[in-house]
Order: sequence, then structure tokens, then C-alpha cells
Amino acid sequence: MVIRDTGLKVTAPRKSCDDPLCPFHGKLGLKRRTLTGTVAKSKMTRTVTVERDYFHYVKKYLRYEKRRSRTMAHSPPCLEVKEGDKVTVAECRPISKEVTFVVVNKISKIE
Repeated sequence: MVIRDTGLKVTAPRKSCDDPLCPFHGKLGLKRRTLTGTVAKSKMTRTVTVERDYFHYVKKYLRYEKRRSRTMAHSPPCLEVKEGDKVTVAECRPISKEVTFVVVNKISKIE
């Protein structure tokens, strides 16, 4: 089992996979941009939707409003990501029309 160095400070999964788009076991290169969010949907094949909440400042009212954005990311089978898991995704080359991120770390599991 050969595990590639991704260049990020994440631990490699213990399971191995034969996915060519896996950053640990395949040949997919990563960029430095990373995001953290919660998996909202995982019904697609090897693709998940990651949702992240953030605050946006509204200058007119001198207050913050809560916003949310969704990003589609490739999910390697060695990480076994499910809905509700908190994950870290990293930017990569475009895999499809809307997928330009890949899951690199599962922070917490659903109980």
C-alpha cells in the first residue's frame, strides 16, 4: 500500500483504495486552498455536497447575517464519508463541471 504525501497537514486513511482520483492512493494533485464543512448529501457516486456556514457583515445595519454555501467534492472510498460528518476538503483540478474539490480528512463522525 503506497500512500502519497499530499502536502497538507492531514493524516492518511488506514484503508486503501484503487480510485485514481484519490489524493492518497491515486495521482490527483492538490492546491493549498482548504475548506471545512458538514456533508449535506452523499447520494451521488463518489461525490458529496459539503455545506459551510459563515457570517457576512451588512454595513447598512451594522450587523452580521448568517449565510450558507454548498460545494461539491469528490469523496474517495477509503475515507467512508456519510451525511452529517464534518470534513475538510481541498481544492484540486476540475474533476467534472461542478466538482473542483476533494475530501481529504474526516474530522468527526455522526453518532
